Amino acid sequence: MTDVFFHRFEVEPSRPREFICRLVLGMALETLFLMALGSATRVMNAGLACPDWPLCYGELVPHQQMNFQVFLEWFHRLTASSMGVFAIALVILSWWHRRALPGWLPWASTLALGLIVFQGVLGGLTVTELLRFDIVTAHLATALLFFITLLTIGGFLLPYRGTGSAGKLRWVALFAAVMVYLQSILGALVASQWALHQCLSMANLCRVMNSHIAGVVPATGGTLALVVMAWRTPALHPTLRRLANLAGGLVILQILLGVATFKLRLQVEPLTVAHQAVGAGLLGTLVLFTVLALRDVPASISQVVPSRPLLSESMRDDGTKSLPV
Repeated sequence: MTDVFFHRFEVEPSRPREFICRLVLGMALETLFLMALGSATRVMNAGLACPDWPLCYGELVPHQQMNFQVFLEWFHRLTASSMGVFAIALVILSWWHRRALPGWLPWASTLALGLIVFQGVLGGLTVTELLRFDIVTAHLATALLFFITLLTIGGFLLPYRGTGSAGKLRWVALFAAVMVYLQSILGALVASQWALHQCLSMANLCRVMNSHIAGVVPATGGTLALVVMAWRTPALHPTLRRLANLAGGLVILQILLGVATFKLRLQVEPLTVAHQAVGAGLLGTLVLFTVLALRDVPASISQVVPSRPLLSESMRDDGTKSLPV
């Protein structure tokens, strides 16, 4: 049954499939940039630079009030709006070409659109509720879910033929991805409540900050376990090997950035932005590894089980039944 299930994701290449795959992966890259831009908006105290929503000072382009902080908030909204347009286009294309695409794709595209709509609502609430910490945290958590959804769709659409050697690596990668996602949410809580500043200066919210520090252990451990296991798997697909090595490099860089931001007490804004961006990049790498490792399963099965009809008997052209040889 497992080979039948994963066979649903294996369809012949088609022009709509290739175009949608490129569109989805391009959207994922823009989402990564959008999250980094949102982080820059927060650390530069520009989250309320535009006091109203969805317009900015009642205008589409606030020429008179434009400064660096207003530009950051305005450009963040502009980029998010373009993402909504792309998400609508993705849904339309997926449903229009649904006969030439995997059956799950239109529904997955609709889910992505629902997430971006919900994300827009949260974006408006962050302004109207004056950057309330739980809404700000939910805003980033939803953005990461949207990012994961896009990479999952793109990973299943990419042309890929596995070697059948992924084995337990897919579950290790999935564990690491979940841990990194939860760690990202803890980081968002630390940022939205300024927990580092409050803990160091007034001994407040230290539990939040310490939870984020403790969360480094399972996230890092899962990622490094994946890297070591990938090194010890000689027949691993080159793409999976490169993704594992990339995840290892990103997690080391993320730790270094985290230590630097802690030591400098978030006083160097580019470091803080890079810390969140690298964390999102690490999450995306682990998600893509997981998806491709899951697609590696049919190749593994086909190497063990000889090719044979799925049913116990097949139909001849003349309508009579014959048992498989």
